[in-house]
Amino acid sequence: MNINEVAKLTELSPRQIREYEKLGLLQTIQRSDSGYRVFSDTQLQRLKFIKHARDVGFSLAQIEALLALQDNKGRSNAQVKALTRNHIDELSDKIQRLQSMKTTLQGWHDSCLGDGSPTCSILEGLQDGVQNGSVTKHACHIERGH
Repeated sequence: MNINEVAKLTELSPRQIREYEKLGLLQTIQRSDSGYRVFSDTQLQRLKFIKHARDVGFSLAQIEALLALQDNKGRSNAQVKALTRNHIDELSDKIQRLQSMKTTLQGWHDSCLGDGSPTCSILEGLQDGVQNGSVTKHACHIERGH
């Protein structure tokens, strides 16, 4: 299979596939006489694995570790579980940060009158964050109505 066929089957772009090859996530890819990449079924399955791992948020470094574990027949499933637990913890932290950002933005949005006046609590909140180094401080201030 050529790179365009593999791209369709994996829902990855040819650019992504070349990048994964460059990063060493794929075993050596054979080339046709004309220099085009020729992918095996094993490489196709590996790319699908990478795509699925990316879809659930694993980083490329984590995927590299997962692939190394997958390739190591002497691996312990405890290693895979620990890597996954770490990823879950990272996602939980990210969700908390995103929730905090949402709360901040919601507070700014709710306090903005939207009445056409030049005064804007959203811009004030952003400016306050620039001056004080914290956007959440102003959002908490707004939410308490002070």
